[in-house]
Amino acid sequence: MPDVDLVAACDPMLDRAQAAAPHAYTNVERMLDQQRPDFLDIATRPDTHLPLVRMAVERRIPAIVQKPLAETLDQAREMIALVEASGVPVMVHENWRWQPWYREVKRRIDAGDIGQPLTYTFRIRQRDGLGDNPFPNQPYFRLMPRLLIYETLIHPMDTARFLFGEIDSLQAFAKRHNPLIAGEDRAVVLMNHTGSVDGVIDGSRYTNPDPPGPAMGDAIFEGTEGVLRVLANGEVYAGASLLTRHPTDSGYKGDSVRATQQHFIDCLRAATKFETGVRDYFGSFAAVEAAYESIAQQRAISPTR
Repeated sequence: MPDVDLVAACDPMLDRAQAAAPHAYTNVERMLDQQRPDFLDIATRPDTHLPLVRMAVERRIPAIVQKPLAETLDQAREMIALVEASGVPVMVHENWRWQPWYREVKRRIDAGDIGQPLTYTFRIRQRDGLGDNPFPNQPYFRLMPRLLIYETLIHPMDTARFLFGEIDSLQAFAKRHNPLIAGEDRAVVLMNHTGSVDGVIDGSRYTNPDPPGPAMGDAIFEGTEGVLRVLANGEVYAGASLLTRHPTDSGYKGDSVRATQQHFIDCLRAATKFETGVRDYFGSFAAVEAAYESIAQQRAISPTR
């Protein structure tokens, strides 16, 4: 990003921090105190998010923090209270809603292209969860007791909120096929939104999408006047007619990480509201928690507000 300089990095392995930035640290507090950066980007696992956000806001340093937001609802609520009491801007890095094909779908739905939205389906697929070496790129996934919904399906759940508003209720079903992992590798979540839209999020890590592409599956959005489809290769269709193609040869999933970070920087510069501030994003995190509660109780659950 031409308007941003990465001045320092912190990592438990110093050589990785040295490879990332001109100033390298293994202690976050020392880095923040010595460098006084304009913001902190927290790209760590969920158990560290709350203490790292606290370190930042105590120093009046804005932050962007990766999803999942926290480990528990109580941690998420504590983070919201901490951020709002401090007044320091903190945004959740949720980049799927910034994939250009979903931004295009949002634009066309808002323009009335499909009439009144009725229903949707996300099919999330990636063949990396089966066999003797599951999740080779993120092997720690194998030990997570909550996996597919917590780590992957949170993305389309948040995208559905972006497109159709808050979730009134949901029911989830999950199973595990690979005995070498601790958590679920297959799940279906049925969701009802405020305003009568309902949808299905259908996910597994068993097969690759066809055609292949960075969207990690396909999606369909139906309304009273038409249907929009998104393919895994980033193409958007109205019925059988191709509407738009989006570049997929640079960046992550249509360069959605850059778009997310640019939104963060733009909002910091203009002192405007983040699209995924910690309170705004709480509805997506609460929906994940409700999904696991639904599985345990075998019934529909309304997410905590």
